[in-house]
Amino acid sequence: MEAVIAVVALLFVLFLAVGAYATVKVVGAARRGMDRTITQARRTVEDTTLRARTLAQPGAVGELAQLRLKLRTSMRATQDSLRAGVAEDASLHESLALFQRLSAHGHELDDELKRLEREPDRIELSQRLPALRERTEQIVKAADSLRWAARDRAHKFADDDLDLLREQIDMETGALRHWTKEPTDDQPLTSWSDPTPTAGTGREPSGASPAADMKKPARPQASARAETDERTAQEPTRPAITPPTPQPTYPWQKKPKPESTT
Repeated sequence: MEAVIAVVALLFVLFLAVGAYATVKVVGAARRGMDRTITQARRTVEDTTLRARTLAQPGAVGELAQLRLKLRTSMRATQDSLRAGVAEDASLHESLALFQRLSAHGHELDDELKRLEREPDRIELSQRLPALRERTEQIVKAADSLRWAARDRAHKFADDDLDLLREQIDMETGALRHWTKEPTDDQPLTSWSDPTPTAGTGREPSGASPAADMKKPARPQASARAETDERTAQEPTRPAITPPTPQPTYPWQKKPKPESTT
């Protein structure tokens, strides 16, 4: 009895542990999904605000917003491309590590551009814009280079795979369309006309040459007719496929008159 109670208590504790673990996993997944949704919504709001500021505020502030939007768009596209490609190509881990280092510079530049948007001194801001523009171009160019290199690598692998597959398909179609016209040992000779004479009938093969016929001596007409009658008598009578049916006669038809022999 005590063993049964111990087993039941152990199962109960095990169920509680599994339930707690599942609850923690579900809560963590929900929290991560909520954080991801909030981050995506925040990015969308910031991008929309930057686009509106680029159009509504010309000058240094509008150019800062344009630089931030360009930087964020390029970095986000490169990050998504590398993360999607690293699952299929393990060699992209090094590229992803380089992008992480580049991303640190991008975040630093984005924070600086964001602080300069609230700078009241427009003259000082205008003087610092060329350096900020050049720095943004460098980071964007590096990110674009990583992204396009990863895409070209994926396209190259896809093209090589497609070429190999096409060669294999060509070989398979050639094998399927190949057949031999000469009969093999285990394959009987089949032809539309039998090249050997028919046994018991004395018939010549259908493919006999005319020259051979010309070399044969001419037979007398009477002997040829007798041989033909003998051959016809030896052949079995072949029944007709559809025997002729007698023609119906009607009372109004006249009987045919016998033809006169005179």
